[in-house]
Amino acid sequence: MDAATLAAVGSIVVGLVAAAAALIGQRTNARATHQGAVMTGYGGLVDQLQEERETLRRERDELRTELTAAYAELASERAGRADRAALQAQIVQLQTEIADRNRQIAALGGPPSAPSSPS
Repeated sequence: MDAATLAAVGSIVVGLVAAAAALIGQRTNARATHQGAVMTGYGGLVDQLQEERETLRRERDELRTELTAAYAELASERAGRADRAALQAQIVQLQTEIADRNRQIAALGGPPSAPSSPS
């Protein structure tokens, strides 16, 4: 083979190697981009979960405040018989709602909550 043929074959081999390297680089870049997108999506879901859990905690705390107020009113001497029955029904409803919020928080990975007790 003469020098011109060897140079042409060498150019072709170098071109093929460069193309293969570019293909491998592009696939690696695409994989890294995909993994980055997955991690970004996961981070967004975690943030959303934490916000939802915090909202449920706030709702639960508001319900506990209402429950405490209902217990205080029930304990007062000025509540009549009909008022007492309505307050007891409200207390049961509030306790049920608090238990529901606690279950929802636990389902979202939150820590268990201490049960509310009459004050």
